[in-house]
Amino acid sequence: MSEPQISIRKKLEEVRNEMATAISRRPQVMDFDVTLVAVSKRMPNDSIIEAYDCGVRDFGENYLQEIVDKSNDPEIMKLCPEIKWHFIGHLQSNKVTKLINACPNLHMIHGVDSKKVAEAIERSFCRKPSKEAEGCLYVFIQVNTSGEESKSGIPIEDVEDFYLFIKENCPHLVLEGLMTIGSPNHDLTKGPNPDFIALIELKKKIKDKYSENLNLSMGMSQDFQHAIELGSTYVRIGEKIFGKRK
Repeated sequence: MSEPQISIRKKLEEVRNEMATAISRRPQVMDFDVTLVAVSKRMPNDSIIEAYDCGVRDFGENYLQEIVDKSNDPEIMKLCPEIKWHFIGHLQSNKVTKLINACPNLHMIHGVDSKKVAEAIERSFCRKPSKEAEGCLYVFIQVNTSGEESKSGIPIEDVEDFYLFIKENCPHLVLEGLMTIGSPNHDLTKGPNPDFIALIELKKKIKDKYSENLNLSMGMSQDFQHAIELGSTYVRIGEKIFGKRK
């Protein structure tokens, strides 16, 4: 006999309680909020609308065509007018124009990992209709904190140079912070996740040198509590909210 399905509302309540518990464990100096990005990849539109009705406003998608389709869906546009779309997948420079032009309510890109991509985003954003181009687009620098060649992200040693490049050459991009994906196999009995620690150290380096306190996008369904306790300000949670993907 299969287990009864738990509603998205109930799952969100559990996730928010777990987030609040993790926040309560942080040192008092970490008095900043944590944004929940509900990762809705391969989830039906009804699930997005249900989560929106429960108060979620930030939704993350990994695939270009999927975020374009969902963001243009008439029902979502009608019932979720304040939705904020986050592109959290790997973005190639030749796909940037489509993302910028075809995704209404695009709020943030989490995976910017090269100067070529940053320039393409800036260029495409500037070419939008004048009214839209008056605003800005939020971005995270994706950092390869593990050093593994197979992983996406800019190497740790290149982050400072890339940070300055965006600041000096991309006036329409607001650098929201640094992003990484923690090793899913890390054993917490051996200490904090080294990927998260590396990102925290990068944040401190930039703050000490340039007086800018960047946000951190780290933590997913399996490790978001640990990430929050260490100082994450954005967590990307999918299965814990929507269940297993089809």
